Amino acid sequence: MTAVLPERTTAPAAPLACSTAACVCGACAAAGTGPADLLARLAAAPGGRTAVVAGDERLTFDELRARAAVIAGRLDALGVGPESVVALCLPRSAALVTAIIGTLTAGAAYLPVDPALPADRRRYLVEDSGADLVVVDGTDGSPAPGARAVTVAELTAAPSAVPVPYAPVPVTGDTLAYVIYTSGSTGRPKGVEIGRASASLLLEELEAAGAATGEGCRVGWNASPSFDASVQQWTRLCRGDTLVMIDEETRRDPSLLAAFVDEQALTDLDITPSHADPLLDLLTEDGGPRPLTLLVGGEAISPALWDRFVAAHRSGLLRALNVYGPTECTVDATAGWIDGPGEPHIGTVLPGLRMRLLDEHLAPVGPGESGELYLAGPRVGRGYRRRPGLTAERFVADIGDSTGARMYRTGDRCRLLPDGRLVYLGRADGQVKLRGHRIELPEIEAALTRIDGVAEAAVILGEDAGGTACLIAYHRGGDTAALRAALSDSLPAYMVPSAFVAVERFATTPSGKLDRSALPTRLEASPETGPLTPGGEGTDGLNGRAEELIARVWTQVLGTASIGPDDNFFKLGGHSLLAIKLVSRVRIELSVALPVKAVYSHPRLRDLAAHIEELLATKDA
Repeated sequence: MTAVLPERTTAPAAPLACSTAACVCGACAAAGTGPADLLARLAAAPGGRTAVVAGDERLTFDELRARAAVIAGRLDALGVGPESVVALCLPRSAALVTAIIGTLTAGAAYLPVDPALPADRRRYLVEDSGADLVVVDGTDGSPAPGARAVTVAELTAAPSAVPVPYAPVPVTGDTLAYVIYTSGSTGRPKGVEIGRASASLLLEELEAAGAATGEGCRVGWNASPSFDASVQQWTRLCRGDTLVMIDEETRRDPSLLAAFVDEQALTDLDITPSHADPLLDLLTEDGGPRPLTLLVGGEAISPALWDRFVAAHRSGLLRALNVYGPTECTVDATAGWIDGPGEPHIGTVLPGLRMRLLDEHLAPVGPGESGELYLAGPRVGRGYRRRPGLTAERFVADIGDSTGARMYRTGDRCRLLPDGRLVYLGRADGQVKLRGHRIELPEIEAALTRIDGVAEAAVILGEDAGGTACLIAYHRGGDTAALRAALSDSLPAYMVPSAFVAVERFATTPSGKLDRSALPTRLEASPETGPLTPGGEGTDGLNGRAEELIARVWTQVLGTASIGPDDNFFKLGGHSLLAIKLVSRVRIELSVALPVKAVYSHPRLRDLAAHIEELLATKDA
């Protein structure tokens, strides 16, 4: 299906003619020889309409374009242009949006470097990418010593009283648009390069699929800037939609997020299944209709959650679209509406890609058989930045094309239903998806074995005592507390295992390789000890109702046999989903509206208990 785009009355400066087949300049787009470039569409957005909402800050499209023009001029003066890479070490904010658009306006590509990442990770991204420039918010210097850096304030300072015209640098479809890093099977993250035409096609195909409809939509930016779902969100600006930034405190607390959706009148929200699960009841509990579309992706949807989405869809409360796609193929490769019962599926392949389901010999599999998914077509990325060998390994010759085109080997196993929809069956290698993040287990294992004292390590995706998916690290040698601290300094929080299990030796296969199938995939809960009493056995001197409750919940969800008042929730393996479960239990058992942020600000059991006691006292007063 081909998207029908509205007429555009203005366009940026561009050549009158172009011989490049993949061009996305204004002239070629107008002539119908290529996709409409994102910035050509942005130029036509109504100037007085709100473009960005970030807390108390509001930017109209005229203001956004004016700031982007200034940034582009500054970047040009610094020698930045097409094929340059600008690392944006900025939090989710209006400044980040203007920096992205300004970088693209200069013809350059952006590299998101989330400030929440560990310092070692940020330095690696800048150095490995060979970024030409780093943009920071002014509170910290460059994440990489020696890298050229400027602040947002320096980039946006108007050079004179005369307005700078908004005139994006002409580019071709092959010109680099952005670089986003994903977890690496070799032990190091790898940067995926995506061209301008691919990003433009993504927006057009989401429109064609009905995921972006109408005018003046209000789109929540929910993803980390370093996660490719963020591309899906900022591109909506280019069709004239309003982008609403969601702060970290709001996005990790389901009750705050549900209220935010209503207060900001969001029409579109990108979300992972894990994030949507606790949110769904809060969005629908008042029984009123919402013009809300959820784009659900990043991990598989369970049958139970699928049925809840179907019920919400049929009642008219919201609609949900299941989207799937690797970063290497420009965010979304397939899409399917969650509107009927049956086996969860990932829909059909979007028009900018072609699907191949192949066996280990690269032969097509038969009807109903499982095979590895390969994707070909114009939205397949350029490859891995500065990794020619790895690019050749994953971006292989398209068996269905004689022109030398490539297809991307996803590593995902799928099965085709009779109606043409795909069912996701899991990975064919050591990669996993957890809470929307793509994680290469060998990368975590490599980080573990680089720590002094660790002789061997294996990491698996398992379940905690409460049945929640989590990473479990098995290690030979090393102190658990020290391992957690070391990994927290080098890996993003979502890659730090929830549990560390010391072993004397690993089981091996007959060939002498580590036998992963012998590793327990579920953490055993501690034995039930009955109601806990102050100072009782296993409580290590706990006092008060709140301390007892928290200890009991932690024992159940963390699988820890003994809980003490000085224990730290996150050092015991807690994570965002378990924090949500803890808050839910407190609300049920104590009738206290405890925000999730309280768990982060009071991670020690005794401190959190004292905070809950204060809330109880205020409530009873």
